[in-house]
Amino acid sequence: MRVLELEGGIATSYTSKLLADEGADVIKVEPLEGDPLRVEERPVQGTKSLANNGLFLALNVNKRSVSLDFADQNSLTQLLDWAEVVILGASNLRFSQNRLDANSLLEDRPHMVVMSISPFGLNGPCSGYLAEELTLVNASGWANLCPSTHADPSLPPLKPFGDQCSMMAAVSAAATALAYLRKAQSTGAGELVDFSIQEYVCSVLEVAIPAYSYKEQVISRIYPRSLIPWKIFQAKDRPIFIACIEQDQWERLVDFMGNPEWAVLEIFSDQPSRAENQDMVHTFIQEFVGGWLADDLYHEAQKRRICVAPVLNFQLMQENEHLKERGFFEKVDVSGFGNFELMKGAALKTSGRSGVSRLPPKLGEHNAEIETLPILERAVDVAGNKTKPLEGIRVLDMTWAWAGPFCSMNLAHLGAEVIRIESEKRSDLYRRMPVVPDEWEPTLNNSGMFNQWNQGKTSMSVDLSHQDGLEIVRDLVKKSDVLVQNFATGVLERLGLGYDKLKALNPRLILVSISGYGQTGPYREYMGYGPAIPPLAGLSEGTGYQGGSAEEVGISMPDPTAGITGTLGVISALFRRDETGLGDHLDVTLWESTAVLNVSGWMNYVLNGIEPERIGNRSARMAPHGCYPCLGEDEWVSIACAGDIQWRELAEELVKGLSGDDRFATFESRKKNEEALDQIILDWCATRDRWEITRVLQDKGIAAFPTMTTEDIIKDPHLSVRGFVERQAHPEVGERAHTGIPWVTQNSNSNVQSAAPCLGVDTDRYLRDLLGYDEERIKELYQRGAIGV
Repeated sequence: MRVLELEGGIATSYTSKLLADEGADVIKVEPLEGDPLRVEERPVQGTKSLANNGLFLALNVNKRSVSLDFADQNSLTQLLDWAEVVILGASNLRFSQNRLDANSLLEDRPHMVVMSISPFGLNGPCSGYLAEELTLVNASGWANLCPSTHADPSLPPLKPFGDQCSMMAAVSAAATALAYLRKAQSTGAGELVDFSIQEYVCSVLEVAIPAYSYKEQVISRIYPRSLIPWKIFQAKDRPIFIACIEQDQWERLVDFMGNPEWAVLEIFSDQPSRAENQDMVHTFIQEFVGGWLADDLYHEAQKRRICVAPVLNFQLMQENEHLKERGFFEKVDVSGFGNFELMKGAALKTSGRSGVSRLPPKLGEHNAEIETLPILERAVDVAGNKTKPLEGIRVLDMTWAWAGPFCSMNLAHLGAEVIRIESEKRSDLYRRMPVVPDEWEPTLNNSGMFNQWNQGKTSMSVDLSHQDGLEIVRDLVKKSDVLVQNFATGVLERLGLGYDKLKALNPRLILVSISGYGQTGPYREYMGYGPAIPPLAGLSEGTGYQGGSAEEVGISMPDPTAGITGTLGVISALFRRDETGLGDHLDVTLWESTAVLNVSGWMNYVLNGIEPERIGNRSARMAPHGCYPCLGEDEWVSIACAGDIQWRELAEELVKGLSGDDRFATFESRKKNEEALDQIILDWCATRDRWEITRVLQDKGIAAFPTMTTEDIIKDPHLSVRGFVERQAHPEVGERAHTGIPWVTQNSNSNVQSAAPCLGVDTDRYLRDLLGYDEERIKELYQRGAIGV
């Protein structure tokens, strides 16, 4: 696999780094002055500077580097003639002048996969807009949900710690690029993939989009939660997260607390009652938690299957026995930086984790190798461009809730045939969530929560507690390529479907096991819902308002992050299977998949010893940098001013002559007077429309964007032009809006294949046409209860 990274930045660097981790030969092309991440002082938080470029180191292991003048056509031609994939992160004037823009690259080399990663995509009204991480988190709707259920509506939408939008979108971009590369190697048909970071983050907003589409509810950071208890509490030594999603978990918590008298009161008897009285519930639980050390409470509660997680900093994460035993860290020795630990790849394969095979390159270290690069020779079959890259791959989907279904849905987005194995007896939690219009009677087919995350799939109703049902699964395994499951650790083995048994049935099968903590390690049986993971991964430690407490990040981001990590792992395993004929077992955890995205904070810790500091929406490398209220109720705009040139443009728009004010002349002086600076911007924004501010500042080359709500996303003209919002016909809900695929392809279909399936709608068809069962046998299976409607 030959990959050329043509432009740096966090998303593009991490995308190509992930491909390098999977065995690709990645050449990073840098300008003569180097990748901006290499030369930029990029502190993560506070006032201390990460001047030794730790983020660059982490994002560029396993790559080669060439440094050249982009007008050097001979060198560029040699590099492009060598490459199969180009990762492109910018479309500026020098790129189009040298035919290095995405369209020209594919036109000149139609066998090539061109992955263009940009904030808003290559087409649409906002395609040319500038964006920083703050811009992305607001443009995607995430900021409006962060932090969760906050009591003070005057506090602004909040940016989660780090570079989460860019990093998690890169995982999806890497999976997509790898899938199209596999197709290109097979058919000779290249592709331009126009990947939008905004759209990817919009696609992982949990219940927020279905709540609007199905119930016309606009959920925000101040929206009350219906599942109680659910909160970050304060133990003796540090904060700790507790959530009881289902009634039996609440009952176990009450028993753990010693069955206090208050817990048996009628007002706390069920979820609706606890939701109405959540302040009282949380007050009582805080009294209990306050008597414990966080670590002791964590392990004692987990023994009782209660979802509890301490808020860890990086030191505690580095010292954690579970992560150590799972081989999550790797020591490296980089000249000039010394010895430090990097986090290894998130997916644990049967062969181990991806690690560091090549230290991060020096600038232009491999220039001399350009002339020896072999030219790629491949016949081009333009007709092959019309198919999706995973067509012909069959996936068994034995998942529920979000992480597992998100993995298999993305495989469906890439063209795989995905068969859900489920039953009415133990239906998916999301099928049971009543995210439906108030006038509807909830069914197992009309929940918006299920229908959002299961688009493009089919469904078989099979009872796994029945021996005949398990036999059906075994027969399906023999005819499938992939099985995705996210049962609790050990359940698959107890069903007689452990990897060794599955491999005996089909040595080519790729099994993906997604869980909170993994299939091995001392915490393997711990309960790990998605919202409990940011506390474990250092995200909650760094997320919060200035001087405030640790906060939740607003969405259960670890669920889709683990899911898309599984998707990437499957496609990589397909490459290995193409070579060896053998499948694999991928052990993917929510914790590790989330932790690897927190790399900027991690590097600041391992190189400088600096732990996360909660600074709200401010930045240690930009000022102004914040989210400001605008004209209208709860309407906000994000503004991120990168450098003195942008500041002078902004200053003249704010107040005539402000650019000459010595208080704000330099970055250092702006940081020193940031309170006064923010007040000027607050006054200016208060009388203006958020979209007017955005247009004015973007025209001046300043990253600005409104804080999008879910209603904004569904109605947004830019997203509509790009076809991101899908309205596939469904037999029970009609054509409801769902977020779709966050990329657009030039030569093939990039739309969702179909609406989510009704439960069991495809059972008979698969039994008859795929497994060859006759009608009499199918009738008997219904009679025995092994299958259902």
